[in-house]
Amino acid sequence: MNVDQLTSAIVNGINAGGEQFLEGTLAAVLPILWITILALHLGRPYMLGMMSKFTLRLGADLLWMVYAGARDFLIVTGFVMSFMYFFPDVVNTDPLPVTGGLAASCLFAVLLVKLVTKGDDNDALVYTINSCLLGVGALLYLIPYVLGTQANQVAAGGLGDFSAKLVSNTNPILAAWLSLIAVGIVAVIGIVAVVYSLGAPAKPTEEPAAA
Repeated sequence: MNVDQLTSAIVNGINAGGEQFLEGTLAAVLPILWITILALHLGRPYMLGMMSKFTLRLGADLLWMVYAGARDFLIVTGFVMSFMYFFPDVVNTDPLPVTGGLAASCLFAVLLVKLVTKGDDNDALVYTINSCLLGVGALLYLIPYVLGTQANQVAAGGLGDFSAKLVSNTNPILAAWLSLIAVGIVAVIGIVAVVYSLGAPAKPTEEPAAA
């Protein structure tokens, strides 16, 4: 092995190690992000109760803006951080939750619901739909992460076999298929969002005045 080959091997090793470290860090941060998103979403009744105690309307408006902005920003952040689950080669290489891509598609579906509706401020049905999507997404991520990625290090016997099935790199065929399914779901949701966004400006915001 000459100097160039050795240098190339070292650089490739550093790049691969850095990539795996970054992906592992994102996978470890996402459970905290999921719990925070759920806490903020389910804390909406509490925030509304807090707003009713404000004697100054401006204070209530600022509180709601901070709350709604933080909640939606974390949803977008969680989806962006989950992009690695849309690449079969990544999920087949790293020990990640096998259903992480489906969980990310739930976040994208929540964003679509927020786009095509007026939000859950005055619509209980929209709030319920978003709650179900976030609940399903959290279960799809937290269960395989805790019982798979984490428990796989210590589980043995039948529990170890079950735990291994929840980890992407020890169940590569299922992980690859779920990754492709998640990509398809996100693509469909994205097309719907684009079509709605293109058609929204053409819709009149006010009824035309009677002649």
